[in-house]
Amino acid sequence: CFAIFASAFNLLLGYAGLLSFGHAAFFGGGAYIAGWLLRDAGLPVLVAVGGTMVFGALLGWAIGGLAIRRQGIYFAMITLAIAQLVYFVFHRAGFTGGDDGMQGIPRGAVFGIDLGNDLNLYFFVLVAALLAFLLIQRTIHSPFGQILKAIRENEARVVSLGYDVNRYKLIVFVISAALAGLAGALKTVVFNFATLADAHWHTSGEVILMTLLGGVGTVFGPVVGAAIVVVLHNELADKVGALIDVFMGVIFIFCVLVFRRGIVGEGIALYKRMIGEKG
Repeated sequence: CFAIFASAFNLLLGYAGLLSFGHAAFFGGGAYIAGWLLRDAGLPVLVAVGGTMVFGALLGWAIGGLAIRRQGIYFAMITLAIAQLVYFVFHRAGFTGGDDGMQGIPRGAVFGIDLGNDLNLYFFVLVAALLAFLLIQRTIHSPFGQILKAIRENEARVVSLGYDVNRYKLIVFVISAALAGLAGALKTVVFNFATLADAHWHTSGEVILMTLLGGVGTVFGPVVGAAIVVVLHNELADKVGALIDVFMGVIFIFCVLVFRRGIVGEGIALYKRMIGEKG
């Protein structure tokens, strides 16, 4: 689930050069909307997940339409501010359960396959993740993706060539938001609950950490970064308690100093140097 989330964020930052501090709004929103569709509306899991992606896309269109009018830190701050507004909306909404979160969410079944079985659930999430990665890959290697990279490298040049830069930014923002919503929905299905932590700004920080740790602008970097962060959280949380954030901060600083391109990014750079020396 977090691999999808990080890859969706990387599509925005790594290929369009847009740093969002508010992606938790889509992840947490996806978690809550999926929970409501499954538990309260009683919809099938595929319909609930699909509806969540639509919600993420619409929310992304609304937030992105405002944020892309600014650049740099102003863009980042607008996404953060709106994400905090979304957080407080979910905190006050009656169906979310407030501080207690939304609990008792059923997993349902897909084509008669019971997702209450952990193995079935694993393969369901795996297939969803692979489809998300295929969509991201197709986007990156399409003409649309090439224009995104050009915007990242030299936006003024792209504007001078006659492209509507804001239109491309908004489209990639919507795609990234929809995939982040998918990640949140799948997390709700896995754990049977959704909490305010999913929509908190801390979650936005975590996905940035995952992406930078693995390698911004690389295909598998966010997946590696997500795996490292999740494993470290699972292994250290019980041992160090509230100091987990301190440990994660130290690890992040170390990786930024040693692996400036991220773990995967440095690996790719090393491989290219080796190939160049042999050539």
